[in-house]
Order: sequence, then C-alpha cells, then structure tokens
Amino acid sequence: MNLKGNSVNKDKFFLLKVRARRYTEEMKISNICMTLVLASALNSVASTEQNKKIEKVVTQSKISRSDLSLIISLIDNQKSETIYELNSTAKKIPASISKLATAAAVLDQFPPSHKFKTILAVDPDKISNEGYSGDLYIKGGGDPSFVSENMWFLVNQFDRNQINKIKGSIVVDDLLFDSVRFDESRQENRVDRAYDAPVGAMSFNWNSLNIFVRHDPTSKKPKVFLDPDTGIFDVDNRATQTEGEKSDIFVERKGNRIIVSGTIGKKSKEVVVYKNVEDPVEWSGRNLKLFLKQRGIFVEGDVKSGAMPKTVKIVSEYESKPIESILADMNKFSNNYVAEMLTKNLSISGDEQGNLKRGMVKINEYLSRIKMPKDQYYLVNPSGLTRENKMSARAMNHLLEVVHKDFKIFPEFLSSLPISGVDGTLKRRMKNEPAERWVRAKTGFLTGVVSLAGYAGRADGRVYQFTFIFNGSTDETRIRNFFDKILNTLIE
Repeated sequence: MNLKGNSVNKDKFFLLKVRARRYTEEMKISNICMTLVLASALNSVASTEQNKKIEKVVTQSKISRSDLSLIISLIDNQKSETIYELNSTAKKIPASISKLATAAAVLDQFPPSHKFKTILAVDPDKISNEGYSGDLYIKGGGDPSFVSENMWFLVNQFDRNQINKIKGSIVVDDLLFDSVRFDESRQENRVDRAYDAPVGAMSFNWNSLNIFVRHDPTSKKPKVFLDPDTGIFDVDNRATQTEGEKSDIFVERKGNRIIVSGTIGKKSKEVVVYKNVEDPVEWSGRNLKLFLKQRGIFVEGDVKSGAMPKTVKIVSEYESKPIESILADMNKFSNNYVAEMLTKNLSISGDEQGNLKRGMVKINEYLSRIKMPKDQYYLVNPSGLTRENKMSARAMNHLLEVVHKDFKIFPEFLSSLPISGVDGTLKRRMKNEPAERWVRAKTGFLTGVVSLAGYAGRADGRVYQFTFIFNGSTDETRIRNFFDKILNTLIE
C-alpha cells in the first residue's frame, strides 16, 4: 500500500477544491461588479434622459433663465448625483424655504417630543375661605402652539382648586423672551395680516384674531363675530348684503378697531379672515380672564405684565404638543410667527432671555457645522419674511442632503413638510397629477419671489431632492405651475 502516493493525491485534490472555490468566489464578485456597473450605467442613462426632459420644460416655459436658480439631485444609497442644475450657485432671495434651515437647526438641538410648559400660579398665603385676595400669574414658556384648547385645559385644571373669585389682577410673565415683538430682520413695513404676528414668550392663538362674517336675515348688514371676543376690539361694520352667492368682504385692523366693508351674498358661505394683534401680553391675559369668566371664576383686577415670584404655588400647568408637531405647524402652513418663536427658544441659555439674533447665531452655527458653502447663503431671519436672506439652490440642496442622511432628525423633518395635493401650502398643487402625494416640500413666496424645496419620490424607489428659486417679475401662478411641471416630469 502506497501511503505516500495517497497523501500526494489528497493534497492535489485539496488544492483543486481551493482553486475551484476561489474561482467561484471570483465569478460571484465579478458578477456583482458587472451588476453594479450595469446599474450605474442604467442610472446614468436615466439621469441623462431626465436632464433632457427637464431642459425641455425649462425652454418651453420661456422664463428668463437669469431669474432662476434650480438644482435636482438623485439620492441613491446615501450618494447624491446632480441630474440637472441651472444657475445653481447664484444667491437669490429664498423667502419661506428659509424655514427649512430653521427646522433642521431646531431638530438638531431639541430631541423629538420636546415640549414647552405654560403655568398658572397663586400666592398661597392669600388663599382663604372667602376666596383669593392675590394676583393670578400666568407664565409663558415660549410655546408657539398655545391655543384655545390649551387655555381651557389650564382653566379647567385651575377650577378644581375651588377658587371662584380672584380679587387681584392677572399678571402675565412674558420674561422668558426679550420684549422685541417685531424683529428688525423682518420686512420693514408692518401689516395687519396674521403672517406678520408679534412674538412673545406668553402668546395665544398664534397672536391672531379670527373674524367671521355671515349673512344676517334680520338685518341689512351681515353679522360679524370675533373669536375669541375679549372686549379688546371694537367692530366697525360697514358691509352690506346682496342677492346671490358671491361675497367681496374686506377686513382691516387699525389699532383695536376692526373695520369690515364690502358685500356678502345672502346665499354666500361664511367668510373667515385672520388678523394679528399688537400686544401678546394683553391678548393672552384678556383671554385667560374671559375663559375664567366662562367657567364661573371672576377676576376683579385687570391685566398687567410682571415677573412671577419664586414663592408662588403652581396650581395649573400645560405641556405643549411635541416639537415635531410644532414644526409641522410652521412648515405646512408657512407660519412666520412659529419660526421666530422657535428661534428665540434656541437662544435661551441660563438666565439669558430668548433673543432672535442669538437664535440666528445658533442656526448659522448649525449650517456651518454641516459645511454649507459659505459664499452661497446669508440668513438673518428664520422665517424668510425678509428680502435680506440670500441662498443658492445648491446651498439649500446641500442642507436637504445632509438632513436626509441624518436619521436622528430626518423622519420628523420630512413629516413636517406639506404633501402635494394633500395638505398645507401644497394642498391644491399637483392635485390629480402624476406628482400628487409624491412630493414633500416647503413653499416660499414674497413679491417677485417664488420658491420650492424638498423631496420627490418615485414608484421605483428613487428619491430626488430639489430646490427651485425664482426672483423676477413674472406672474407667480405661472412660476408655480412651471415648478409643478418639472416635478410631474420627474415622477412620470
């Protein structure tokens, strides 16, 4: 028996097996590489085709190219490939897409479910069987979402203390923020519209008043309702009623006077208008007093501002909805007031009051940290209600790409954006079109400025990030339709 020969044969057999296995692995790797190369080639071809289609839309629009800053990128396996760009590094006025930078910085600093607290407090030494002889304190915690339902919660909780008469005043502690109501970074001219509402650490109902106008069959004039009606405002009703369904109602606030004019048809639907208020402290305090009265709790004194003493007893408190829901209020409805409230919250440190300029430092520090191209943006206001902000489409797309890769903030960021054809400022756009429900994006508008930035998905799983900015004198509706046509082309 030749043991040596058998050993040699075994060695040869073993080597053959190793070589065969190695060959199989090499073939597998080669096939994977070929697949990746083929996929890359197909993506490249698809990107080229998309580029041609978009260029055709741009050309057919006949919009001046110098007025545009556009960029579209395909996000694939955490990599971003630009498939179309036009003047992408040109700095333009971005308007409200500035809020995307604010949202990202807020989510970076405040974790999901972060909440703001509003409290009611009393002086425990002034409570007796005869009632309460001291002041009632309400302290604002910088909650941008504090509205009527939340005030009811506070009041109902307070009612369980069985105090039905307050001999003192309502003292509003608004000192978490500074006293600047309208930051100088906003557009210079003040208007009475709700989008130009003042900011305060104690604020209520977005510091805006609801005005309802409806047909009154018992009068020549329509009926005007203020909600909430605190007694601050007087109504000057100059409106008249006509036959039919048409309405042409105008509402103006001059100080504490609400002037209603125009006409409303007898078959017209109720008309609602939103106007801002001037003083968040008085507005919040007067509403608290009204809500207490409706609960059978009477306040003898008036409303004043002041600091809540440290010796008080907290008798009621309300925690806001989570930060991600507040961001949805900001982005879906392009709420400037919420953007500035959150920015002041960003700046709070120790005993320092919330301040917009320091808040903007925080936002710009975040943008620097994520390596935004410094020569392609300049932000002084978090809402975009200014012509001083400047940003290129490429800079904004960089922000969108970084956020998309940051799983800690991306889900909340994405869910805060309007959905095409569904809600927010995109509710009526791309409806019954290929892009319906496939686009989540922030809109922007100022006189001569139209913008749109966000994400567009496709049924094949591909996702695009895009930024469109227009600065010019063309009709805004035409520009919006142009932007929507590009997105429909991407998704078809």
